[in-house]
This record gives sequence, structure tokens and C-alpha cells, in this order.
Amino acid sequence: MLRINLFAAFVGGEIANLILQSGPVAKAVLVILLVFSLFSWAVILSKWAGFGRARSQSGRFLRAVRKAMRLQDISAVSSQFTPSPLVAVFDSGYAEYKRQVGNPSGAIRSINAIQRAMQIASSEELSRLERQLPWLATTGAVTPFIGLFGTVWGIIDAFHGLGTAGSATLRAVAPGISEALITTAAGLAAAIPAVIFYNIFTNNIREFAARMEDFSLEMLNTIERAGAASPERT
Repeated sequence: MLRINLFAAFVGGEIANLILQSGPVAKAVLVILLVFSLFSWAVILSKWAGFGRARSQSGRFLRAVRKAMRLQDISAVSSQFTPSPLVAVFDSGYAEYKRQVGNPSGAIRSINAIQRAMQIASSEELSRLERQLPWLATTGAVTPFIGLFGTVWGIIDAFHGLGTAGSATLRAVAPGISEALITTAAGLAAAIPAVIFYNIFTNNIREFAARMEDFSLEMLNTIERAGAASPERT
């Protein structure tokens, strides 16, 4: 363990020295990559927590829906599960249902209108879940090239210095190239987590979309049964 700690400290010190010895362009590139990375990790942590709450509350809300005997019972407890996107789908469908059964006949006029209301709510919830994900996609696509730019610039600078000094040895050019390559490493360090979590979150959104679609169909069945019952039972 002590050897590992010493090795990590040595590597960290070497990287810090390379950063301090790098030129102004490389330092500017590293600052840009740091900003990308910090924002990406803020999005990752926020989305991870948000998706976790949405998944947990969706499961609890589904259990409450399947235990409830009436639509009014579901509406009474839906506010307890607001992190779940299913709640917004139910609220939209139930609001349209209440508008329809509020007519003098007390009957559902159009089940398609209720379905459309829930589809709109599903679309809005998907847009909310996808919010800030483009930043991860941008980070994953752009930061490797920003790092590569810093590396190319550093290598050009190293070879320019080599030509000025008139020395063609590896010892003369190696420090400059190693300083330049640190920007490529920083670009990959920013891009790799962004790409990984972007794919994870995209898959989670697809799962939520499928779950909302299934829930909409389940609610349509429930609403049709409620519409067939007397108004006092709904």
C-alpha cells in the first residue's frame, strides 16, 4: 500500500510539473478542458440522482395505482410521487377525464382525447429528462479534439525550439513533446466519462419512454372501466 501511495504521489507530481512547465496555449487548453469536465460531472451527478429518484418513485407509484380502487384515490396520492414522470402522465389524463365527465351526461366523450393528453405529457416528461444531456454529448465529441489541438500546438512549439537550438537529440525534444501530450490525456479524461454516462442516461430515457407508454395504455383501460361505472364510483 505504501508503494502504491508513493507511486501515485510521484505520478501526480510529475503531471503537475508538466502542467506548470507547459506553454500558455497548453495551459489555456487545459483550463477549457477543466471547465468542460466540471460541468459534465455536475450534469452526471445531477442526472444520476434524478434518474434514481424517478425510477424509485415510479415503482412506488405503480404499486399505489394498482392497489387503488378509484381514479380519485390515485389522484389523492399522486402528489407524493412527483419525481416520477408517470405522475405527470396520469395527472394529464385524469384532468382530461374530469373535464369530459363534468358534462351533463356524465359520460366520456372521447377516449382518444384522453390518450392524446397523456401522450403530450409523456413528450414533455421526456424533454425534461433529456435536459442537459446534449452537454455530455458535446463534451464527448469536442474535448478530444481540443486536447489534440493543444498537443499539435505543443509539438510544433517543441520542434520550433529544437530548430532554434540546433540540437537534434531526443533528449532535447522529449520534454516538449511530453508536455504537449498532457493535453491529449486531459481531453480523453474529460470525454470518456461524458460518453459513458451519456449512453447510460440515454438508455434510461428509453426505458422511461417505454414505461410511460405502457402506463398510458394501462390508465386508458382503467379510465374506460371507470367511465362504464357510475360517476359516484369514479
